[in-house]
Amino acid sequence: MIRRLFTALGPEHGRALRGLLALLVGAAALQGLAFVLLVPILRELLGGEPERAWPWVAALAALWAAYAAVDYRATVAGYRAGTNLSRDLHHRIGDHVVRLPPAWFTADRVGELGRVASQRVVAVMSVPAHLLRPLADACVTPVVVIAAMVVFDRRMAAAMALAGAAAAVTYRWAGRGMREADRRADAVHADAAGRIVEFARAQPVLRAFGRTAEGHAALDDALAAQHAAGRRTLRAGMPGIVGLGFVAQASFVALLALGTHLALGGSLGTAELIALLVLAVRLAEPVMFTAEIGGAIRGAENALDGINALLATETPPEPAATRWPERTDVELDGVRFGHDGVPVLDGLSMRVPQGRMTALVGPSGAGKTTVVKLIARFCDPEAGAVRIGGVDVRDMRTEDLTSLISVVFQDVYLFDGTLLDNVRVGRPDATDAEVVAAARAARVDDIAERLPGGWDAPVGEAGSRLSGGERQRVSIARALLKDTPIVLFDEATAALDAENEHALQEAMAALARDRTVLVVAHRLHTLGEADRIVVLDGGRAVEEGTHAELLARGGRYARYWRERLRAQGWRLTGPAAVR
Repeated sequence: MIRRLFTALGPEHGRALRGLLALLVGAAALQGLAFVLLVPILRELLGGEPERAWPWVAALAALWAAYAAVDYRATVAGYRAGTNLSRDLHHRIGDHVVRLPPAWFTADRVGELGRVASQRVVAVMSVPAHLLRPLADACVTPVVVIAAMVVFDRRMAAAMALAGAAAAVTYRWAGRGMREADRRADAVHADAAGRIVEFARAQPVLRAFGRTAEGHAALDDALAAQHAAGRRTLRAGMPGIVGLGFVAQASFVALLALGTHLALGGSLGTAELIALLVLAVRLAEPVMFTAEIGGAIRGAENALDGINALLATETPPEPAATRWPERTDVELDGVRFGHDGVPVLDGLSMRVPQGRMTALVGPSGAGKTTVVKLIARFCDPEAGAVRIGGVDVRDMRTEDLTSLISVVFQDVYLFDGTLLDNVRVGRPDATDAEVVAAARAARVDDIAERLPGGWDAPVGEAGSRLSGGERQRVSIARALLKDTPIVLFDEATAALDAENEHALQEAMAALARDRTVLVVAHRLHTLGEADRIVVLDGGRAVEEGTHAELLARGGRYARYWRERLRAQGWRLTGPAAVR
């Protein structure tokens, strides 16, 4: 566990951790020496001249004074290390997470990330503050006592060493099975927690189909698995607890028998025997206490494994210096990309001219959203290159690339703050006037008029007080406020009503006049206004050109256009009309 702790903390905190370990080892060694002094003290007290015990008592008092001083410093250092560890781990995790590609953040990983940043960090925080001390006492104090006991009686010292070795072997044997059971149970508990959250969030859907407390099989199975995992953990831990207790009791009985035999044979005094047996009892205490907190130790080890695994996740390589493009046209050259071995883009080559609006069209699964993510470098292509102004996006630092691009996705996340603050995310240093101007251009002012509190109205967790179309308008306002030369819209108007769609089309057209704009769209108006249209199918660009040119060719785009025109006339009819 100590090695894992050094890995999680990083080299910059190694000195402080080594200092804490030195204090704990020193305190444990002083405690062991103090225990050893019980032998001569009891020997003199039970002998014919008890006054001869005073020098040993004075030495014991000096040792305990030194122990108290070192222990105090170790306690303070342990709590300080725990708080520093919590703060620095959160910083290390945060700094690492912001460098991970957005494609890494799947639903299960986001849930695990939340557990790492909360429960696991708290578990690791307890290591220097609470767990290192009993570990040091259990490992160092017996060794010091046994080494010092050689001076009084080598035979009893050897017997104590054998007893300590048996306890250590038993503890390691018990811990191996418990550690694996804890890991399996940890994964089951995480799944159950996710299912509970899913059950709570899915209440509207479940109730709409008459499935309330019953019928949610996924949650039922997860809770049953959690119960079974708890039982398996108990079964895995019982042999170790019973075994360690048995070894401790058997060792004491063996020491008692050996000491009695030696005392009856005259080679060991009665006073020394009593003192050695008292010492044996004192030695068993830290060992048994370590067994009691074995679950916390294994939990901390699992937490350290989880944190180190997250920190070891590879991040996209960053260049030492950014190559700044002189233009803002976008080019994809022979790009290949897939998910879990399933190809999405297969040698895609296309251009998005500077200062023009380019529309991306294609069936579901053709890779339109993937193109947007590759341009923004949310993920890197498996082959080929994505260039801005002739510069590969991998030759630009992430913060420099994002300063050139604004992205409006179909799925919009709003923070639990005010309406104005959520728009300000686009450019945190913008003035209130600039934020309001961008918001009005995206028709967010209509939302402010509707909500009590206006611009200072809270939007709720994930924007729960706003509709899907209203959340999308806030996202577009962010892009307008950021004011970048490249704007990427992924189904930007898909959830908007007809009243506000026209206003947003005008805002998008205004952006296109002096910016490079890529629009993933299905709305006919957007397609008609685009300067250039690229049709994707099978991971490739099968057609490119203007709206008129593609209609004249009579190819896939023309068929798609005719289907959309017919879909505009669709309407629901009653049973009578069907007959």
